[in-house]
Parts: sequence; structure tokens; C-alpha cells
Amino acid sequence: MLKPKKLPLRMCSGCREMKPKRELVRIVRSPSGEISLDLKGKAPGRGAYLCKNPECFKRARKIKAFERALSTEKIKVQIPDEVFERMEEELST
Repeated sequence: MLKPKKLPLRMCSGCREMKPKRELVRIVRSPSGEISLDLKGKAPGRGAYLCKNPECFKRARKIKAFERALSTEKIKVQIPDEVFERMEEELST
């Protein structure tokens, strides 16, 4: 008997709900340090996930969830306002 395929789940950084990975948008910090949206979910680097809901984006930004998710022990991330504005613009389209 075949086992059903498991759906990968990820937690939204804004609402903190577990959702299927395909329903979320990935924010990625590339190995070179650039932060951007990864709409295909394949870009290399450290990632955080977010619902497509604008309220989740605002909440995650307010509680600095992206900075925590994209940081490591050695690399502390500070995200400039311009990057947030660009991400918000890309999410709204």
C-alpha cells in the first residue's frame, strides 16, 4: 500500500499559523546578503515564510520577525525601510 505524500508545512512569520508551503511567499537572504522575495521558493539562502495577507506582512515587520528568521549567530540582519517598501510593493502585485 502506498503512503500518501506529506505536504510540507511552514509557519507564517506574521500570523504564526502553519500552512502548506505552496500557499506562502518566501523571503530570502542570499549568501551575498541581499534580501528579496523568492516567489518560486527555489533561491539559495536562508528563508522566512509569509502569507499573502498584507496584515501578516505588517505584523511581521512590526515584531521584527524577518530580522530574527534571517539572522544567524554570526550574522545579524538589519533590514532597511527601502527593502520593506520594495517587498510590500512586490507582494501587492
